[in-house]
Amino acid sequence: MENHPDDAKKTSQKVGGLLFVGCMFIGMAAGFYFGNLLVGMFSGMGIGFIMMAVVWMSAVNKK
Repeated sequence: MENHPDDAKKTSQKVGGLLFVGCMFIGMAAGFYFGNLLVGMFSGMGIGFIMMAVVWMSAVNKK
């Protein structure tokens, strides 16, 4: 079976989205634990966006 570039792109988008949500929830949990939910949420979202970009760029560079 051939691997198509579109399949890799879709897979990387799914994985990136899951990483984003996972980082956001970990940040929220840490913020809740330390008593500042908003800071934890925004920290988790920032890390999630960075992780999503890394996954997407690695999929683009595999061509």
